[in-house]
This record gives sequence, C-alpha cells and structure tokens, in this order.
Amino acid sequence: MSQRPIMEDDLHAYVDHALAPERRAEIASYLDDHPDVSVRVAAFAAQREQLRGALASIADEPLPVELNLSHIIESRKRRPLRAWAAIAALLLLGIGGLGGWSMRSLLPDGSSGLSALAQEAAYSYGVYAPDRVRPVEIRASDSAELTQWVSNRLKQPVKVPDLAVSGYRLMGGRLVATAHGPAAMFMYDDDHGDRLVVLTRPMSNGNQDTPMLPQSTGDVAGLAWADSGMGYTLVGQLPADTLKPIANEIRKQARPI
Repeated sequence: MSQRPIMEDDLHAYVDHALAPERRAEIASYLDDHPDVSVRVAAFAAQREQLRGALASIADEPLPVELNLSHIIESRKRRPLRAWAAIAALLLLGIGGLGGWSMRSLLPDGSSGLSALAQEAAYSYGVYAPDRVRPVEIRASDSAELTQWVSNRLKQPVKVPDLAVSGYRLMGGRLVATAHGPAAMFMYDDDHGDRLVVLTRPMSNGNQDTPMLPQSTGDVAGLAWADSGMGYTLVGQLPADTLKPIANEIRKQARPI
C-alpha cells in the first residue's frame, strides 16, 4: 500500500494521464473507496474533454502577431505606460468574462446528452478495463444482486444484457459516479481477453429517446443511445462497425417487452 497521501494535484494529474502506472493504479484504488471524490474527478474529466473539444478547431492556429512577445515589447516602448495599464485591465476583464461566462458558448450542446454519456463510459473503461485484480464490484455469479443493487440506486429497473450470442460473457458490474449522477457499469470479456463496457443511467428530459450514434474518446470507440429516458453506451477498443451489432442486441434486450 502506498505511504504517500492522495493530494489534489494527484487527482488533476490522474485526469490528465500524467502519472506513472503505479501511481495511477493507486489513485484508481483510492477513487473506488471514496465515491465522493470520484464524483469530483469525473466532473474534472468531463470538463477537460469538453474544453478540448470546444477549442480543438483553434488549437493549432498560429499565434496572432499582436500576441507575439517581441511585438508586445516593441509596442510597449512606443506607448505610454498608462495606455498599457488600461489595455492590461481590459485584457484581464475579457479573460475573466471568457472563463466565467462566455466559455459556456464554446462547450458542446450535447454536454449533458449522448456525448457526455459516451465520455463517462470511456472514462470508466479506461479506469476499470485494464484492472486485472478488481475490475468489477459484484461478479457475474451474483448477477441477481447486481441487478437489484443498480436498479435501486438508479431508481429505474435495469436489465443486465446477455451478450453470449456475440461471444462475450458477463464479468460483473459496479456503480460509477458521473457528473450527472450514478450510472451502472457492466463489463464483459471474450476468450481472447478483450473487454467491453456497457454504461447506463437516466437521461435528462431533453434526451429521453435518441437514435444510436457513434462516439469515440481517444482509442475507445462506442455507440450511445437513449430509450424511454434511459441512456446506454457500449464502448471498447474495437471498430464501431464491429460494436454496432452488439449494441443492437443490447438495445433489443433493454426495451420493455
């Protein structure tokens, strides 16, 4: 067990994938035991991806000449100090406004919809799928207990999909914290050790029924949809067209008879 305490900087480095594998495993174990902290970390991760997506189109643009350091120094020599003080104040005001309010317009409209659900599933996959010790909280042998537990916590009847026809067996599942409340995570594997994650949670009023759409986060691909107020995502390190028939099977099983 690690003797080093878990600090706020460790949590941010965990979200930024800036930790050594051993330390990352320690943080993941800590989050398992501290669901309140896990909720905060999930919110950090969601904000990080939203900002990355919102700013991706301008991230590689060249720096405007007005912001070039040599240009600023040369201009400062030619302007009175008072004028530069006024410009600095305006810049600070603009930056503050951007961070406090205007940044909202840069965030994706679907930040609370399918894109958020897919990101949450990708984060869960990244944390738990590589875990060879305790990837799930309740194992498949106790699937009845798992179903009852997640249904009670989500306040919705939840079905555990059977993916045997697709060549995947249930390993088990757990509750995971998200920025939009608790979600049920189910994990599956096949004879080659490849793992898939299914994540489901209630959706907001504006996302009660949504067609299945492909989603991806890094090297994790998936599909997300919503039926009758419940959102579902299937993710894994497989091409989306390979995941599509499996997602269709999950959707068929999840729908009320």
